[in-house]
Amino acid sequence: MSFLKLVSLLSVIGATQAALTKRVTCATGQVTANAACCAFFPLLDDLQANKFEGECGEEVHESLRMTFHDAIGFSRSNPAAGGGADGSLMTFIDTEETFHANVGIDDSVAATLPFLQRHNVSAGDLVQFAGAVGISNCPGAPRLEFLAGRPNAKAASIDLLVPEPFDDVGKILARMADAGLSTAETVALLASHSVAASDHIDETIPGTPFDSTPGIFDTQVFVETQLRGVLFPGAGAHEGQVQSPLRGEIRLQSDHNMARDSRTACIWQSFVNKQTNMATAFRSAMAKMAILGQNRNALVDCSDVIPQTIPLNRAATFPAGKSNRDIEQACASTPFPTLATDPGQETVVAPVPKGD
Repeated sequence: MSFLKLVSLLSVIGATQAALTKRVTCATGQVTANAACCAFFPLLDDLQANKFEGECGEEVHESLRMTFHDAIGFSRSNPAAGGGADGSLMTFIDTEETFHANVGIDDSVAATLPFLQRHNVSAGDLVQFAGAVGISNCPGAPRLEFLAGRPNAKAASIDLLVPEPFDDVGKILARMADAGLSTAETVALLASHSVAASDHIDETIPGTPFDSTPGIFDTQVFVETQLRGVLFPGAGAHEGQVQSPLRGEIRLQSDHNMARDSRTACIWQSFVNKQTNMATAFRSAMAKMAILGQNRNALVDCSDVIPQTIPLNRAATFPAGKSNRDIEQACASTPFPTLATDPGQETVVAPVPKGD
């Protein structure tokens, strides 16, 4: 090949690469990889200012709950089940709020609906975008993938597709597998419980978290769920609840069982004090869950709209007064990791304030 031909070929390659990496400047001034993503910058600002307020609080918890309850309305074995991550939870809330697992979710939908009315995005995109934006406010959380372009839901989902906290492990894993999610992905998704709280299992103590650091996306939930339960934090036992190891902390029966079942215990324990591993696995599982029922190739990658997340440099610890002696070891192949003990007083967790 002559020198001139080589130069010409390199020019063509360079031009092609430049075209592939060309960025778009939106009318609002932000730069993104695709013009279709420009609509999400005003939505981002609106959500952060008027919903999340830059905090990892109740609105984040509720938005994450919506991402799951909307997306899991999908079944590979039953085509009539629903369109998965299509926003049917918002579009057909009058139907889906009657599902037992969706108790209280109508309040979350009502709080999110104004954003749908103010912005030109689909309900399915709003649900998943809000979850990704919300968790970016939680220290330690990964920057989630966000793909845009979900069409509007055509019909409501059907009942009994959302796993319940009183379901046994086999039933939960079977339901998740039917939606297309593996056992490892199911456990990884439960990392969301590190920044979650319960409002309705025991309604005398709304906003009670699942671990002692509810404002941080960390591995503490995987530690504390393996501690021996000693008390109920509210008005006794309720369906879907087992004893907690700490005052002010509630434990779901399903989390308790996942931490102890032979199919899931070692995966559960593998996240203890492995912040990067947990965050990476959660990001991957969320990326898969967020497009259940959708054609990935028909969506546009708008992940660059999601804010950069907040690094976390914090090791997991035993809460004060707890030690390895309080661990109910369930993983047969690997000992429980060695952790320091929090030197403070006995841990008393304050409930997360419930949003207006």
